[in-house]
This record gives sequence, C-alpha cells and structure tokens, in this order.
Amino acid sequence: MISKFEDKFPVIHPTAFVAENSTVIGDVEIGEDSSIWFGSVVRGDVNYIRIGERTNIQDNCVIHVSGGTHPTVLGNEITVGHRVLLHGCTVDDRCLIGMGAILMDGVHVGEECLVGAGSLLTPGTIVPPRSLVIGSPARVKRELTAEEIEFLDRSWRNYTELKLRY
Repeated sequence: MISKFEDKFPVIHPTAFVAENSTVIGDVEIGEDSSIWFGSVVRGDVNYIRIGERTNIQDNCVIHVSGGTHPTVLGNEITVGHRVLLHGCTVDDRCLIGMGAILMDGVHVGEECLVGAGSLLTPGTIVPPRSLVIGSPARVKRELTAEEIEFLDRSWRNYTELKLRY
C-alpha cells in the first residue's frame, strides 16, 4: 500500500520495487533501483524518510521517525536485512544492517559498516566508517577487512538484480 499522510505523498523512483503487501506512507522518497520487500513498513508521518539508490529493505522491516527531531536517512547501496527496525537514524552508503538489528533515534552509521544480526544500537550511537559493530548494546569490534567490504558490495547488487525478477 502506498498512501499519503496529510499533505505528503511518497515519491518513488520508477525503477524502484515496492512489494504489494508492504506499506509506504507519507513523506518518503525512494531512490533509483531501490527495493522495499514483503511485509515492510516505511512510515514517514511525523518526519521524513529518505532512501537512496540501490538500497534494499528486506522482508518485515519497520522504518519510522521521531517527530521534529530525527528523520531516517539511508544512503546508497545499503542492505537492510530481514526484520530490522530503523527509527530516527542515519545510515551512510554501502552498509549492511544484519537481520533483526535495531537502530534507535540519533544513531549514525558511517559508510561501509556491517551491523551484526540482532544488534541493538542505542540512542545517539555513532559508528565510524568501515566498522564491524555487534552486540546488545552494540559495540564496535574492529575495522572491516577488504573481503568484508567486497561482501557489502555483493549484497546490495544481489538484491538490485533480484528485484528485476518480480
């Protein structure tokens, strides 16, 4: 379902994929070749949501905002794993957010980061670029290897190609 909230209607690039049973509401922009998969909710009601190019939001994710204080801004070439909750946060380009992770208000994940499955990033957490962050509460464990950064690239590419089959 794609619907407006008050006077704001989502702006979705024509090459983006939005699954039939996902929900996109309000002040939301979805970039070129991005995808919103089955059962996900992207709700830009009390603030805005921006999703860059070639970013995939996998099944059963929730993306929301905090009124007046924290929009949600996702860069380009990001993989957001199944059942992730993003709330009033910023994720820079070429990151992977592992399945079931939770990112709360004011979190900022730098470019080329890997957030481990099930991790909880508490309000205001700042993650430096090219970091592996895991745990609950999440902590930076180390810098990513060249192989891990290549994996981030393969992940978003796989979903950019998969959407073409739907």
